[in-house]
Amino acid sequence: MARTVGSDGEKTLASIREAAATLIARYGYEAVSMRQLAAEVGVQAAALYRYFPTKEDLLFTLMREHMDGLIASWEAARPDDGAAPEELSAFVANHIGFHVARRHSTHVSNMELRSLSRDNLTQILRLRAAYEKDLRRILRDGVDNGSFQIDDVALTAMAIIQMVTGVIVWFRPDERLSVEEVTRNYLIMTMRLVGAKDIREDYHVRQRAELRAG
Repeated sequence: MARTVGSDGEKTLASIREAAATLIARYGYEAVSMRQLAAEVGVQAAALYRYFPTKEDLLFTLMREHMDGLIASWEAARPDDGAAPEELSAFVANHIGFHVARRHSTHVSNMELRSLSRDNLTQILRLRAAYEKDLRRILRDGVDNGSFQIDDVALTAMAIIQMVTGVIVWFRPDERLSVEEVTRNYLIMTMRLVGAKDIREDYHVRQRAELRAG
């Protein structure tokens, strides 16, 4: 666990986290040494252990902060008293925006669960479960009020999470589509996935019109 430090220490700590996420995303957790990380940050290897007693402490901190940030971001983006389609749209848009802006952190969080000890893994999985539980709640609300037509809420929620998180695998901001255009397309696909086509036809028409207008 990171210790409390002063302003210079905070800058070093931020540099360690940023460099660690970049290196682990690029080479994998097992292949990255603390000595390599120290060289990237520009500090002595021994200095890293002042902040993170073990390499796993560092990995766990990266993954915990990623999930804490995602949950906080969703809490801020959640519509007040929104209907299920509006909540689902906000959830998808926030999820895509958060992960595109944190490509390396997302890659680490998705690929390195296997590198955590049982206790640390349990904590991360609990955070994930809490976040995904809210998506399932949105889908159930939509089914209950007739907004969505879904046979298996849990399976549909899993499909949505996999689909929208997967944007970081292929998306590049300097290519054909902007993140806003990608998000609009994924919102349309999500609404089709939850069976909202009939009751949300106007929504789809607006989305297509916006896409054509650029």
